[in-house]
Amino acid sequence: MLHEGLGEIPFYNEDIDVEGTVPAAAARLREAVAGADALLFFTPEYNGTIPAVLKNAIDWLSRPFGASALGQKPVAVVGTAFGQYGGVWAQDEARKALGIAGGKVIEDIKLSIPGSMTRFAGIHPADDSEVAGRLTEVVVRLNSHATAATAA
Repeated sequence: MLHEGLGEIPFYNEDIDVEGTVPAAAARLREAVAGADALLFFTPEYNGTIPAVLKNAIDWLSRPFGASALGQKPVAVVGTAFGQYGGVWAQDEARKALGIAGGKVIEDIKLSIPGSMTRFAGIHPADDSEVAGRLTEVVVRLNSHATAATAA
């Protein structure tokens, strides 16, 4: 499942995160995540960190306190950036935030794609055989964690 519409979610504010009045976009995100067996987050890197829209989504998922929609589900993060390191700083920040928010971050599942602006200037990432192969490995490994978690 691909969740779109993160830009529609208002900035997190405890004053509007009240049962019965949670913004519809935030409620849809929480429902989608609650229904998933595992989560794969994709992030670009802007100024050495994650985009505000991703951090906002994580904040909404972390609540209500003690009942995070992430619910210790297996979580992996992959990313890309224009620079030579492929967004590793953003991925580290996302892993940290997701772990604090209640996800079970699978630290050994990683994929960094450097030079994204030039690499994908003439080809879609899905048509890049190296990226597609590495992403398939990520999905297979995350699925094995999800399968183990649901079997437990």
